[in-house]
Amino acid sequence: MFPGIIGKKIGMTQLFLENGEAIAVTAIEAGPSVVTQVKSQAKDGYNAIQLGFGKAKRLTSPQKGHLQGIDKVRYLHEFRNEDISSTKRGEKVDISSLNSGDLVNVTGFSKGRGFAGVVKRYHFAGGPKTHGQSDRHRAPGSIGATTSPGRVLKGKHMAGHMGNRKTTVHNLEVIQADSNRSLLLLKGAGPGANGSLVIIRKVVRSASTNL
Repeated sequence: MFPGIIGKKIGMTQLFLENGEAIAVTAIEAGPSVVTQVKSQAKDGYNAIQLGFGKAKRLTSPQKGHLQGIDKVRYLHEFRNEDISSTKRGEKVDISSLNSGDLVNVTGFSKGRGFAGVVKRYHFAGGPKTHGQSDRHRAPGSIGATTSPGRVLKGKHMAGHMGNRKTTVHNLEVIQADSNRSLLLLKGAGPGANGSLVIIRKVVRSASTNL
């Protein structure tokens, strides 16, 4: 089993189960990926598998040399994996190892919201709506800390860039895994905007957990 696979978020929809229950699912185009490089402890200092995904329109000369003999891929991602003995360069990876009921962790970049104020970014209550407050309803208010410590502490919640951060949603249940169409349906909301790149890793259940 490969440590993960690269995919692209298609969007969200709803699915009706056999009992009539409607659930929200995230549709992901998961693979197929191709093994572009196998790194070993002896040569590279650690064991890892590099996968490629998507079709690239053009490649630079270094990329052409790196992908010689392999399809032109647009995205590359490396997965640490101790077992690399049975992995070969150029091998195809799909979601055939995933079944309904499996749990996966999905990593992607959250939706970018641009520059946001403290009310939207950190859910501040804002100022009062009366007593002469005509334009201070969504203002952060004073940030002073008096003479001790006499400065603004690092990490103070203020306005700034919101979203577009690497985030992981854990334990999403696989509702359907269609390897023929490379379609993966996960219960719940996965990270990222539609069309964004995501990394899917299967959750390894240990004997000490109740999952």
